Amino acid sequence: MRNQTRSSRFPLTLRKNPPAWENQEPTWRAARPSVIEAALKRAQARPSGNWYVVGGSHEVPRQAPLGRTVAGRELVIWRDADGNLAAGPGACPHLGAPLKDSSVQCGSLVCHWHGLTLSTQGQAGWRTLPVHDDGVLVWVRLDSVGEEQPHEQPVIPPRPKLDGAVHAVYTGVGRCEPDDIIANRLDPWHGAWFHPYAFVDLQVTSSPPNDAADNDLDVFVVDVSFRLTSRLVVPVRAVFTAPEPRTVVMHIMDGEGRDSVVETHATPLTSPGHQQPRTAVVEAVIATSERRGFTLARHASFALRPLMRAAARRLWRDDLAYAERRWTLRMRQNVRD
Repeated sequence: MRNQTRSSRFPLTLRKNPPAWENQEPTWRAARPSVIEAALKRAQARPSGNWYVVGGSHEVPRQAPLGRTVAGRELVIWRDADGNLAAGPGACPHLGAPLKDSSVQCGSLVCHWHGLTLSTQGQAGWRTLPVHDDGVLVWVRLDSVGEEQPHEQPVIPPRPKLDGAVHAVYTGVGRCEPDDIIANRLDPWHGAWFHPYAFVDLQVTSSPPNDAADNDLDVFVVDVSFRLTSRLVVPVRAVFTAPEPRTVVMHIMDGEGRDSVVETHATPLTSPGHQQPRTAVVEAVIATSERRGFTLARHASFALRPLMRAAARRLWRDDLAYAERRWTLRMRQNVRD
């Protein structure tokens, strides 16, 4: 990576002549559709164990349940008396009341229509679902949807230790399918063109071959600078991987924030084959640094998280439009065919 020794000691670089947007090196030749599609197909073939991300851990307090819809299934997630997560169907088995509006009493749901109490033990006609809290995200296992061999736990990529990191979770929704979200993240070439306010000097130094059978080779390596101002940037080297069908991970390998990760999870909200599909993007940013000042930043994480979510929201405003456009073009092609 250019100037990596210098940037390791001094994370900020002042560029003398930042290029105008139209004077960047074009990336369309390198961004071959066949490479992106082949990487997407390999991700689709990896097992998920039927686990789906439903949101951030912080979204499920002890006092109230969280309602979510995944692949057309209405769900409710709450915490039991010990603070552990529980999940189940979102409709009350009595008369179908929305359990997301129920109260949590002593770790059990109490339906607000007729007072039926539902515990983590479930009851006839209403069974709880496997759920996992990894400290950042909440996952639910839906075997009837995924139809894969179930896994005891979801596929969670390597992360920095949470007690030495700051994390934030952003959620957005687009009219597309999960594959459109994943394909967007497996196209690093668009970064500086589509997000000039965030990235500059982007160069994909390595991309996987179309027939990459070895997972160690199935990576995109990117040198890029994050913009702080028009001239002040932070250069890093990042690696993109897809450990399972609905996840892409960006791992900072060198430069400021080394070992930080950005996990992008695509969760279908509508049933498979829906004519107007909707997909949630749940993106977790887990930032770390070896610098002394980062300790102070961790203590101020309550102030940093809104800023981290705002940055993700700005990027996904554009990238969701990219994913939605991809879905629209595919549907038009299907109609013509």
